[in-house]
Amino acid sequence: MPQGEPFRFQTRIRFIDTDSSGRIHYTAMFRYFESAEIEFLREFGLMYGKSGYAFPRVHVECDFFLPLVHDDLIEIQVFLTHLGRSSLRFEFRTLKSSELAAKGAVVIACMDSKTQRATPIPHELREKLAAKLVNAEETLAKGD
Repeated sequence: MPQGEPFRFQTRIRFIDTDSSGRIHYTAMFRYFESAEIEFLREFGLMYGKSGYAFPRVHVECDFFLPLVHDDLIEIQVFLTHLGRSSLRFEFRTLKSSELAAKGAVVIACMDSKTQRATPIPHELREKLAAKLVNAEETLAKGD
């Protein structure tokens, strides 16, 4: 994944994630964002649940622009747009047939698993993530 380029994750909308209207249930989009995030972090050797820290969500948001229905092929683009002392912000663009179908963001805190308190992001992870930090206004504006 070159500098400034998003991480790309492809998947299909599962039937179980749709509601009675036949469209994706609004809460399900966050599971798709999380799947893309997990694959993004896997590239840095970070596997949730395999260290002394956790990454709870402290803020989530999502806007929908196109209907997403069962079996739609989607591409989720992941951008790291903020790297704080103990938090990070991921922004996501969901594309369906190359059109913007949804966009969202997740803010995650780094937490010590034992104390349940915020803790600085480990130095080795911070260094790896810093190389993928992008300017949200420039990168995400292209998809609006």
